[in-house]
Amino acid sequence: MLHGAWYFVYHMKTCFLFPGQGTQYPGMARDLWDCSHKVREMFENASESAGMDMKKLLFDSTAEELKPTDKTQVAMTLASLCSGIALRESGAVLEGCAGFSLGEYAALCEAGVISQKDVFPIVKIRGELMEKASRGLDSADGAPGMAAVIGMPAEKVASTVEALADCGVYVSNYNSPGQVVVSGTARGMARAETELKAAGAKRFIRLSVSGPFHSPLMAEARAGLDAALSAFSFSDPKVPVYSNVTGKRIATGAEARALCGRQLVSMVRWVTVEESMLTDGYDNFLESGPGTVLAGLFRALRPDVRCMAAGTRESIAKAMEARA
Repeated sequence: MLHGAWYFVYHMKTCFLFPGQGTQYPGMARDLWDCSHKVREMFENASESAGMDMKKLLFDSTAEELKPTDKTQVAMTLASLCSGIALRESGAVLEGCAGFSLGEYAALCEAGVISQKDVFPIVKIRGELMEKASRGLDSADGAPGMAAVIGMPAEKVASTVEALADCGVYVSNYNSPGQVVVSGTARGMARAETELKAAGAKRFIRLSVSGPFHSPLMAEARAGLDAALSAFSFSDPKVPVYSNVTGKRIATGAEARALCGRQLVSMVRWVTVEESMLTDGYDNFLESGPGTVLAGLFRALRPDVRCMAAGTRESIAKAMEARA
């Protein structure tokens, strides 16, 4: 060793990111189930605690059968947590986590706030409440829903949608500098599409969800969820975990419980979450669950930041190889 030379090994600070509803697909997590005893145990535990045959739901359902919120939420949470298992089995170390919308529950579970036994009945209840509230908004115009608005500044989307509040449409997600999501009734969404395109939006992409989530239209579901969560234990986080509502770290179990209810009726501040994680020193992000949406959103904000899909055996292998 040369005299006076300094040697060090750079440590990448790793954060697991869990996707939200809408990225589900038939057969998700099948490759993980095939190759991991711990994943198969997770399926068994989820089936027992949620009272559903999770193997049948994930592997044998059609895309349309997976779409209802009460089914999607349990299925997505299981698939995301199984990806987390596979990542750790491949050598990844969880040092922080965040989840997009529904994915926040997988993050809370990984952070030790909600137990594996409780997370599946909680998201099942949440899904049932959201589905019930959404079906109560069905009308002759159709079902409520959500859409991504592409190519328009967030401020302009907000000001355009604000004028349509009487139609039942709201800004519900701030995903990236070039992508905002709106939620609303069927009538509200139709008006929003017309007005936003007229105002300059490049695209108005309907999402594969069955309700107007993260908007005041979910007030009934929030009341039910707040009441239901009182029966479950919420512990203080064991690793940093970030809130969709505030964009900041969650300090206590009590705060996490309160934010779960607020999240149903509040905008998802994903850009703020990303900025908070970067400020806290994370520089290696792994999208633990189906799809590549969160990796794409990170690239839109900071193309220099490493964020890789890690929801399948193949993508996990690539993510770990790239880190080596």
